[in-house]
Parts: sequence; structure tokens; C-alpha cells
Amino acid sequence: MPKVWQVQEAKARFSEMLEAAMDEGPQLVTKRGVEAAVLVQIDEWRRLRELARRDVKELLLAPEARTQQLAPRRPSHRHREAPPL
Repeated sequence: MPKVWQVQEAKARFSEMLEAAMDEGPQLVTKRGVEAAVLVQIDEWRRLRELARRDVKELLLAPEARTQQLAPRRPSHRHREAPPL
């Protein structure tokens, strides 16, 4: 579970937050109580970025159909039919 820092605290104690990210792992920053960002070690960032890039490449080059994975989600609500005139 990452430590949570409010943005004001993260700004005031950035060096401490950076050390915590390097020693303890990801550090979560909130803004007005809403999760806004995560500070991670550069090696972790590069690993995640490469993983995301590889997954997209594998998806696009896969021999099986992939339309379900690429199609946007449809809204869950239904439209009402127009009343007869």
C-alpha cells in the first residue's frame, strides 16, 4: 500500500517523498482528496512503459480477432422510443 501525500505536503517535502519512492516504492499524491499522481522509481516507470508498449504491439499483431478489445464500450442506458403521433 503506497503512502499517501497531500499535494501541499508533497511540495513541501518533495525530497523526503522522493527518498520514500526509492526506498519503499510508489508514493501516491492526492489533490483535494482525489488521487492525482504517483511517484515511482525511474526503473519501475520504464518497466511499466515498456510493458504497455509491448501489450499494444502484441494486441495489434495477434492472429485472432481483436475487435472486442478495440471497440469502445457502449453506454449501458437505452434510448426511449418516440411516442406515436
